[in-house]
Amino acid sequence: MFLPRKILEEKLRSILTEDLGKGDVTTMLLIPADSTAEAEVIARESGVIAGVEEAEVLAESLGLKVESLVSDGEEVKTGKVLMKISGKTRTILAAERTILNILSRMSGVATATRKLVNKLKRRKLKTRVACTRKVAPGLLYFDKKAVLIGGGDTHRLCLDDMILIKDNHIAVVGSVEKAVKTAREKVSFSKKIEVEVTRVEDVLKAAKAGADIIMLDNFHPKQIEKAVKTLKKSGFYGKVLLEASGGITAKNILEFASTGVDVVSLGEITHSVKALNISLEITKTE
Repeated sequence: MFLPRKILEEKLRSILTEDLGKGDVTTMLLIPADSTAEAEVIARESGVIAGVEEAEVLAESLGLKVESLVSDGEEVKTGKVLMKISGKTRTILAAERTILNILSRMSGVATATRKLVNKLKRRKLKTRVACTRKVAPGLLYFDKKAVLIGGGDTHRLCLDDMILIKDNHIAVVGSVEKAVKTAREKVSFSKKIEVEVTRVEDVLKAAKAGADIIMLDNFHPKQIEKAVKTLKKSGFYGKVLLEASGGITAKNILEFASTGVDVVSLGEITHSVKALNISLEITKTE
């Protein structure tokens, strides 16, 4: 994922601005304006690092110097120094928490994603691990990028990324078939159409109507296997992508990924992420 540096700076600065309020009063009262310092950003637990680029861009946009010692996607052990930052002490301290929050959250997401991807690889499953749009408000870009760094699939990045017909769309339109056919008639050739189904009997209807992807929403593994069998019997299996979503966790992901679906999507890798423990320590002051 790529954003022009200035746009990324704007996103990051808005996060910092929220934290700063009217200014860091503690640092202002205690730290001389001409003080300079050197600091190290350290991993306090093992994991997959993500957010290095973002930390660099934010720090450098504030006039700080950054030396990154790891790259996004790299697996590190406890105690690893991730980067060194130097410059005005007040600036380092004012930006400290924002830099750490970004690194910690993105690394937590990447770590959780990598674990799931590796779990499926060990079973020689080719099923993709995808996230959802259940992210923290304002952090969609960063959460999605972290999933990508961890080896997962971002799914749709935003509402204009693809057609995804959900239950409430169908409730208004009237049926799965009508919703898919209407979308197919009006949508650009460049957009794929995914439809969410909640019943096995709607799977074949969705495929016949022209869906590119069928989301099996809150299906139990046995129901998914039945849906797969139905599509195989009708000749549609392999012609449409199947996504299992809803109720999938790190504990049961293998059960779902082994049913014959192409994608398993789960919200917990973004909405319930455990941040990686990362700290910033001042090592030298002048």
